[in-house]
Amino acid sequence: MRAFSPEPPLEPKGPEIEKIPGAATGLGAIVHSLDVSLREMGPARTINAWTHVNQVGGFDCPSCAWADPLGHRHSFEFCENGAKAFADDATRKTIGREFFATHSVEQLATQTDHWLNAQGRLAEPLVLDPNEANYKPISWENAFSLIGQELRDCPTPHHAAFYTSGKAVNESAFLFQLLARRFGTNNLPDCSNMCHESSGVGLTESLGAGKSTVTLEDLENADVIVVIGQNPATNHPRMLTSLQIAKRKGARIIAVNPLPELGLFRFRYPQDPLALLGKTQILADHFLQVRINGDLALLQGLAKVLLEMQAIDSIFIDQNTRGFEEFAAQIAQVPWDLIAKESGISEAQIRETADILASSKGTVATWAMGLTQHTNAVDTIQALVNLLLLGGHIGRPGAGLFCVRGHSNVQGDRTMGISESMPEAFYKALEREFHFTCPREPGYNTVETIEAMNEGHLRVFVSLGGNFLSATPDTHAVAQGMRRTRLTVSIATKLNRGHLITGQRALILPCIGRTEQDQIASVENTVSWVSTSQGRFPPASPQLKSEAAIIAGIARATCDVDWSAYANDFELLRERIACIIPGFQNFNERLKEGGFYAPVPPKERKFPTRSGKAEFTRHNIEPLPVEPGQLVMMTVRSHDQFNTVVYDENDRYRGIHHGRRVILMNREDMQERDLEEQQLVDISSHFEGQVRTVQAFRVLPYDIPRGNAATYFPEANPLVPLGQRARKSFTPASKSVIITVTRSS
Repeated sequence: MRAFSPEPPLEPKGPEIEKIPGAATGLGAIVHSLDVSLREMGPARTINAWTHVNQVGGFDCPSCAWADPLGHRHSFEFCENGAKAFADDATRKTIGREFFATHSVEQLATQTDHWLNAQGRLAEPLVLDPNEANYKPISWENAFSLIGQELRDCPTPHHAAFYTSGKAVNESAFLFQLLARRFGTNNLPDCSNMCHESSGVGLTESLGAGKSTVTLEDLENADVIVVIGQNPATNHPRMLTSLQIAKRKGARIIAVNPLPELGLFRFRYPQDPLALLGKTQILADHFLQVRINGDLALLQGLAKVLLEMQAIDSIFIDQNTRGFEEFAAQIAQVPWDLIAKESGISEAQIRETADILASSKGTVATWAMGLTQHTNAVDTIQALVNLLLLGGHIGRPGAGLFCVRGHSNVQGDRTMGISESMPEAFYKALEREFHFTCPREPGYNTVETIEAMNEGHLRVFVSLGGNFLSATPDTHAVAQGMRRTRLTVSIATKLNRGHLITGQRALILPCIGRTEQDQIASVENTVSWVSTSQGRFPPASPQLKSEAAIIAGIARATCDVDWSAYANDFELLRERIACIIPGFQNFNERLKEGGFYAPVPPKERKFPTRSGKAEFTRHNIEPLPVEPGQLVMMTVRSHDQFNTVVYDENDRYRGIHHGRRVILMNREDMQERDLEEQQLVDISSHFEGQVRTVQAFRVLPYDIPRGNAATYFPEANPLVPLGQRARKSFTPASKSVIITVTRSS
């Protein structure tokens, strides 16, 4: 048994603290983008990549799912984080048998996540056999045979799980879910379970569809924009450009966050040379520094004022909604002292903000993980829906709800059927087109997959991209579960920590990346626009296969079906998809015409709920069970990070360099605990009598509300309890972790 720690290693010294830049993006972003591009790709590939990413006929950025303009596009249509992502994908560095012969998995586990990722592209299929210390080469034929044998040996199909990351394109995602269901299970956990699942559940219950109700044009033409639980400058920087466009047209922007993030206060437009040299743009007109998990209380306070003012769209409410009277009666009873205490925002501030909303001709509300990763996440998102329903800001230009998806095609994956449960019509269509009987029993989501591993109910785990170990909560529980499986299979482009914590046997199957030459594929962005993606560069190694070819190889070895025609001809596959997925009729023809919007009925004020109307919902403000001496901690990303991939150990927009094992605390909370800057501390989380501890983090003072703290993931993931998750959605509550902080011994 390989028993080394699944956590990233301790850091020998504390981080360096530097002055926060004068503005987000701008010249600094250009310099960093160029530096990483030249270092990883060289001059010729850099020019090729920069001029084709997110362009018509080019490749879709493998980073976030931000929408591309449908009209005029700039010559360089990407952000700093995107540059890091596609340079990382198109790097000239590769690793194969020589590298793994000299690096055991235990030795690799002592390296940082940044170091592991920086070694280069995986060049050939690899196997880690039981009781072996090193990965060794394996032929594709033998790899497929091994997977097929292990899957067939499962007592039932439900002893296998098929995990998907948001990097998979639509065609490979469709084949992957087809493989799982052809094998006989709906065990299809995915990265959406850990991020926007709460959004999907909340929106579906309230509006009948779990997607954004806006287009990029709606955002850029809004009168008021509420940016809540979200840090655009780090997680999707191109959003700042759209916010600036809206701002120039007169939009007022309200930012709601426990941390005053740089991008919403000081921004320089990188596409405009004059702006690079001129004054910074202040985007946020109003900033509400809400307490962690205080958003529900704030939203109810805003609704309370709008109802008092009668600043509502009565015609819209009467014609399109249900439950308004009950909702209004409940909000009237919520006391102001509870709202102010739990939100951390005064009644006066809430009334001032409500005045802005009351006069808005069109409001767009955008959010991300700051709302979705709490136990009451679904409630909070539905409270945001309630707020926009009051003003009729659904289904009209310049208004709507905008859940900003993280990974590039995570929304497309769900559209293609990556879900533990799909509508009956989807199953029947699959059966009609592919002539097999679909399982109907709901499968495991991500949290349930980890629980099944630990209970010994999962023998085989197949991952299409991603880093399951580092993306999930409760790292030691995940590691224990992974080690109880017989086989773990990772379809991947780069080495990550998840390849070191494995089942009894492990396979790494290297695939062609988004930037590399393959077929014309399709993706769906965060506003449901479906478009093409085509790579530019030769594959990093002749041993690589496409994701679809790998899935077809597994299917042939497991289910004795030949899907090679679909893997080799995406147009043929899209003809079948067009017969199954609603709204994808004439899939190939519409892609060739430039793309299309996947259907989102609430955009047209059609609400496929049980009542046929948008539903007002009621929720209680639930104070977190924080005891004296405890803090509420949230996990966040650094600026040089995308999801679990750490490009560098810096967080430039927060002034933190060369260190990630840090905890950001309010100075008064530090003084109360007699802690100094750079003090080494241990952090323990507390949940239902369980205690989890991480060691040797450095304390840094930061502008964060009293009683709150922030840490980076995946370093702090061991603190997030597996059992602490959002009701209904099962999304881990990584933003509501109750902790204590003590000096390290």
